[in-house]
Amino acid sequence: MPAYTRFCSLFFFILFMAGPVKAQQTVEKFVQETAYLLSLPQGYSNDTSARWPLLIFLHGSGESGHAIDKVKAHGPPELVEKGKSFPFIIVSPQSDVPSGWDIDMLYRLLQNIKKNYRVNEQKIYLTGLSMGGFGTWAMAMKYPDEFAAIAPVCGGGDTTNAWKLRNIPVWCFHGAKDDVVLPASSENLVRAAKRYSNTVRFTLYPEANHNSWDLTYTNDSLYSWLLAQSKFRYTEKPVSSEALLKKYAGVYVGPDRDTVQIVVTANGLLAKPGKDVVPLKAAGDNLFFIQSDKNMDIRFIMRKDKASGFIFCGDRKLEYLRL
Repeated sequence: MPAYTRFCSLFFFILFMAGPVKAQQTVEKFVQETAYLLSLPQGYSNDTSARWPLLIFLHGSGESGHAIDKVKAHGPPELVEKGKSFPFIIVSPQSDVPSGWDIDMLYRLLQNIKKNYRVNEQKIYLTGLSMGGFGTWAMAMKYPDEFAAIAPVCGGGDTTNAWKLRNIPVWCFHGAKDDVVLPASSENLVRAAKRYSNTVRFTLYPEANHNSWDLTYTNDSLYSWLLAQSKFRYTEKPVSSEALLKKYAGVYVGPDRDTVQIVVTANGLLAKPGKDVVPLKAAGDNLFFIQSDKNMDIRFIMRKDKASGFIFCGDRKLEYLRL
């Protein structure tokens, strides 16, 4: 800490301690209420040891507000209301406003649902229509560790973080004649996601307008596809040769001028960012992960006979170049 900064900190500390006590502060809490519809599958109460897949459904802008029954207008909540049985716990929250979903609120809600209900955390799925389609894309890109698969319907969004979907199967739906949310909104995100993943599907209904959700949610193949997906985990695989590992050894510098040293050991590779030591486990010859259940990995870039750098994908995507 510079001397000037230390001086200022000390000065204000002394001033505070010397001054009179003017007021007392108490700790208070602001609690935000979020209404949601809950549907538990048949048999949920019979076997208290069983854990169940969870499907989160995000409605469109027209169902926003404070009348929770509006959420029953479309999608899985509508079908449940009509008597359809699903093998999921279904949670259908309601947004207060029609301007978009509060992604951090949804994350807090998800944590609460996992705490209070018997959720199979390897099978958590997210879907939504129109505004909810936008919310589905956005939430999966902000919290990719949470979901086994997503199914956005007539949505869209920013493609910047599409790389975060590299380990999440996606089945996207849109109407070709949609003049409310143009099909290009989905097409752009599908195209961006496909650059990083081969588990992206896109269904464009040739005659559907903005209402592409009725065709989607009444199709049982969607739910069969969802149930076939489980949350991604990296699988450790042996590297083809120790000589290849040695080509990765060296010092690399990142965009913030921070450095990482890669060291070969008897068990593989170690990354040394600063004073930390992080074991890297191989998922392939040039792909390494840190924790099997976290979407965080390092992919080395080869130039001729050695690595010229690596791409680190975690909360951010960073390129490190070999010194």
